[in-house]
Amino acid sequence: MSALAQGLVKLVNDSAGIQFMQVKFNPLQTIDNLPRCAEYGLTSNPPEDSDAVVAFAGGDRSNGVVIATGNAKYRMRQLSTGEVAIHDNIGQSVYLTAEGIVINGGGNPLTVTNTPKVRMETALMECTGDIVDNCDTNGRSMAADRVIFDGHEHDVKNVQGGSSTITSEKPTQQE
Repeated sequence: MSALAQGLVKLVNDSAGIQFMQVKFNPLQTIDNLPRCAEYGLTSNPPEDSDAVVAFAGGDRSNGVVIATGNAKYRMRQLSTGEVAIHDNIGQSVYLTAEGIVINGGGNPLTVTNTPKVRMETALMECTGDIVDNCDTNGRSMAADRVIFDGHEHDVKNVQGGSSTITSEKPTQQE
């Protein structure tokens, strides 16, 4: 028997410290509870019918370990030499391109959690949509605030004529 075999992932148990997989090698052979080795810091739960490469110590089919998985249906294509990406089956990805990093949320929200601060050291930050600050207590966007600010007016007390310089009081307009 071969020390390496390729099959299809049928089930994944992701509840323990190590993943276990059921892999179907042919119509007559399916092996349950094969442990899956993954690189430190990277983890995934491959969809059903993903490819699996299994190593069997000494060719013993009772002593196998999944050493690689892949899924051609969802694999990102056209990467240039040296580029790297992590991705899933719904279109989310982090793509390290030669021109910069591209994060694709696949149409889902992107959330940054458990950090006291986000700092961006850049000459220019662009946003194609509205920005809402203090979003848990303020439902207005900065664009809506700008409309309020640009449209407000207030009286200037003790106006004098001639070449006097008048400083207005701070606006007090409410929402």
